[in-house]
Amino acid sequence: MKIDILTLFPGIFQGFLNESIIKRAIEKKLVEINLINFREFSKLSNSQVDDTPYGGGSGMVLMAEPIVTAIESLKTKTSKVILLCPQGQTYKQKKAYELKESQHLILVCGHYEGFDERIRSFVDEEISIGDYILTGGEIPAMALCDSVIRLIDGVIKKDSYLEESFTNHLLDYPTYTKPREFRGRKVPDVLLSGDHKKIAEWRKQEQIKKTTEKRKDLLG
Repeated sequence: MKIDILTLFPGIFQGFLNESIIKRAIEKKLVEINLINFREFSKLSNSQVDDTPYGGGSGMVLMAEPIVTAIESLKTKTSKVILLCPQGQTYKQKKAYELKESQHLILVCGHYEGFDERIRSFVDEEISIGDYILTGGEIPAMALCDSVIRLIDGVIKKDSYLEESFTNHLLDYPTYTKPREFRGRKVPDVLLSGDHKKIAEWRKQEQIKKTTEKRKDLLG
């Protein structure tokens, strides 16, 4: 998979790209991630990419031309262009699985007061990671990349994500490790039994219990 990220602040991504699972996925050539500063596509002498809004108002608005030019320079027949913004569809695990099948993602990170509305005509989809405001689209882009890349074959063991939260509309079951007792709190006996059938049944029951208590909305 190839992911191109359009951003004014490529330096924000350095830690994200050079640590842990994402770094290993890049080294194994399972994913290619490119950072493109769309300031480079400005036609103005000072590389300006924003301006004051028509009609007045506070803040600066990103201009359409540099961003659209950047998109068009990267887009192919296999590309999916995603605008990260508060007005987009709320991101969920189902969408991560859908995007995992893409050959090429182009992620557009906003900043400042917002986008020129005409940019929306040049993207395929708009995605939001929640009902709150961030200073830019860089953190949402990292969240989307992380959630998608870990699903790519060979990045992590398949068993690691097949039964985790949201995969079957349930939250994940409780997990424990050593010691068997910590400050009076013991590991459930069933997990020490060696009976894999009973363990599987207990885990499923705990998933339903936890989801009912914490995220009943997931049960439909």
